[in-house]
Amino acid sequence: MIIDWPALRAAATATTERAYAPYSGLRVGAAGLTSDGQVITGCNVENSSYGLTLCAECGLVSALHASGAAHASGAGAAALQAVAVVAGDGQPLLPCGRCRQLLLEAGGPDLLVDTAEGPVELKVLLPAAFTGADLAARREVP
Repeated sequence: MIIDWPALRAAATATTERAYAPYSGLRVGAAGLTSDGQVITGCNVENSSYGLTLCAECGLVSALHASGAAHASGAGAAALQAVAVVAGDGQPLLPCGRCRQLLLEAGGPDLLVDTAEGPVELKVLLPAAFTGADLAARREVP
């Protein structure tokens, strides 16, 4: 699949206009390309308690599932192929650790993440990730 990074970044930038960021003043948008060619977007939504703030990537993953695109490929939730996360100025932002974990389940370790230096596979940004295999291997059986 050919990824149009400028278009993906533009979709993320447009989404920053819908962000709710009265506390930090940092509007963030995220756009993801699914395996079937859909572009899904999300934006950050802050909360006065800060801990309840939702990152743009959280909104993206929620929209991915709400749209049904997460299961379109028949590969479970691993439907994202590429993600661009930007600030209001349109420049790339790297996802925080929590969001890298969310994106891992939405796109897998080969998910391409836009960075200022170009696309990078998520497995490079989140080495030795915790996955469902870790849960299965370590779950205590009564």
